[in-house]
Amino acid sequence: MKSRTQELVEKSIAAMMSAIEIYNKPDFKYREETFAILALNAWELLLKAKWLQLHGNSLKSLYVMEKRFKVNGKPYKYSKPKITSCGNPMTHGLDYLAKQLFEKEHITYQAVKNLEAVKEIRDSAVHFYHKNKLFALQLQEVGSACVRNYVRTGQLWFDVDFGEYNFYLMPLAFLNPDQSAEGLFLRKEEKNLSTYIQSLEAANDDLAEDSVTINIDVKYSRSKSADALLFQLTSDPDAPKLQLSEQQMRDRYPLTYDSLTNECKQRYSDFKQNHTYHSIRKPLKEDQKFCMVRRLDPTNPNSLKTEWYSRAIFTELDRHYKKRN
Repeated sequence: MKSRTQELVEKSIAAMMSAIEIYNKPDFKYREETFAILALNAWELLLKAKWLQLHGNSLKSLYVMEKRFKVNGKPYKYSKPKITSCGNPMTHGLDYLAKQLFEKEHITYQAVKNLEAVKEIRDSAVHFYHKNKLFALQLQEVGSACVRNYVRTGQLWFDVDFGEYNFYLMPLAFLNPDQSAEGLFLRKEEKNLSTYIQSLEAANDDLAEDSVTINIDVKYSRSKSADALLFQLTSDPDAPKLQLSEQQMRDRYPLTYDSLTNECKQRYSDFKQNHTYHSIRKPLKEDQKFCMVRRLDPTNPNSLKTEWYSRAIFTELDRHYKKRN
């Protein structure tokens, strides 16, 4: 007999396969919207399966609990499951489970941000509609990362063999080879969605295992091209300039020195805020993959400086300290 965890994993895979199958149909008018709905369903089932695995396969661990009151107004001693309109216990949703599993370091920051992007696409699609090519392009980038993160997470959590499945999305260029996303007329609602997704992309990190978005660039050539232009953080003054907004900077470098140190105390069992810690951290400050030093007032050269750290720094600190179980 299959456990509840295994049943949820299998239903999750079926949901993701359905999302991909519909997306890859040659002519499906509600392609992107349907993919977002089913992909989130697949992820929620996968998160619930992991939650059950961590809680002894107890279904009650998924219930949303609330205080109940007696007729005389006094509360019952124990909380009880919140009940849906049809009388069934209400279970925790995707947002809650993703947040809890991220705090317990079972899911990456980039995967959570990707789910936020897919969720916003889903919500916008359900309550409104989109007709521009930019929406299709952004869904392609967000969706590709969603599937890739899903496969990696499924393998890590449940040792799922995805070799028998065709887990890929059809390249956008084969759908609309002559269309460009540039110069499109967008309604206000579509602009807001596009801006929001772009703000989440700042959480992408070259060293992270998962991604918020994956850029899709398809072109026709006789052979593999060696002239692709690569981008990375660099101090080279002649390198191409890439400007990030204030919010994007905060997303990419969310940790101050104090918050980084506090997370280290929670993350490592042998961590001490001493000379060893500083000798490890200070060289990493010179690498913009890990740290960005900014002035409080960029226009004032005498203004105080503040260190902002990327979560990628933990890939280096993990080599020096023992993570808590």
